[in-house]
Amino acid sequence: MNEIRTLMEKFWICRDSDKETFYKVKRDIPNFQRFIREQLGWKLIHTEKLLKLEKKPAHAEAFMGISEFTDIRDYCILCVVLMYLEDAEEGRQFLLSELIDYVETQLKNYMPVDWTSFTQRKSLVRVLQYMERLQMIRVYEGKSESFSQEAGQEVLYENTGYSKYFTSSFTTDISGYESFRDFEKTDFEEVQENRGARRINRVYRQLAVCPALYWDSAEDADALYLKNQRQWVGRYLRENMGGNLDIYRNAAFLTLDADDCYGTVHPRDAQISESVLIVCSEIQRQLAEGKLKLQEDESIVMTIQALSGIIINCRNKWKNAWSKEYCEMDEERLVETVLKYMTDWMMVRCEEEWIIVLPAVGRLAGQYPSDYKGDGEE
Repeated sequence: MNEIRTLMEKFWICRDSDKETFYKVKRDIPNFQRFIREQLGWKLIHTEKLLKLEKKPAHAEAFMGISEFTDIRDYCILCVVLMYLEDAEEGRQFLLSELIDYVETQLKNYMPVDWTSFTQRKSLVRVLQYMERLQMIRVYEGKSESFSQEAGQEVLYENTGYSKYFTSSFTTDISGYESFRDFEKTDFEEVQENRGARRINRVYRQLAVCPALYWDSAEDADALYLKNQRQWVGRYLRENMGGNLDIYRNAAFLTLDADDCYGTVHPRDAQISESVLIVCSEIQRQLAEGKLKLQEDESIVMTIQALSGIIINCRNKWKNAWSKEYCEMDEERLVETVLKYMTDWMMVRCEEEWIIVLPAVGRLAGQYPSDYKGDGEE
């Protein structure tokens, strides 16, 4: 179980940098390979130098993406650098100036490129540092960070060869795709002849990599499969990944015991988790008092202003218990921070000026000790 968890947590495992983990996981592959192939429908890459589990989700979610990246430009530059490395031999050394010229040539027809701009230089540096962290490139002389401070700084890199395993391969032409929905649509159409297997993969993937699996009606195909096969789904997940399968009227969750966690979890020891638990508690209180109304799919619809008010009031009431950073944070940034966290954890969904509060909010709540007096209490 620990070995498949390692593959879930890491983007990949390189023999050069972590030989012990590499061989430990590789030896255990026969024990979980069937689960990966049949239940998850994922591809496991294992070469002499690298192990990678291609964790393809059932659906694109808000929290997915590269956490270090802050702009669409970062992803565009990453794609171009991957193209550059694709044409370079493994072990080949190259200069940053060579790479910059290539990036500029490839991108200039799609977006403006100006290396005198600190913002654009910083974007390239984020990409290079991300690729260094994943060992797709290795620095021999200089530092990538220096380019963000001043254009013209030189760095010598080596192509490790790992970059060719970074992207997934596709059986169809994707050059005409315009959004992530095109990928999901194609993925479904390719297996029309085997809808049952695709449904199984979709359910397991959602439970394995996402905070929640939701459905709108009792006739939802994924929900019907999950409810009918709940015993087997729970068993396969527990035996291979750990945790417990919890199924509710319109949602399902894979939950971990407090002493047996892995990956990124909620709640965790951080002020943002604590703050969100208090917000969830307040939403539950207002629902119980009839101030909020539960929809048929067990969600709650409210305006962004209403949720903002709840977040700000919680901070004002319990200001003495919150960290200095969150106490001094301006209201707009506080709401933005809490809302992003709740969106990433599939607790809320934004739809224009409306906020859809999802069933996950009803599962966890936080409260301070009964003898603790918040800033807003007498």
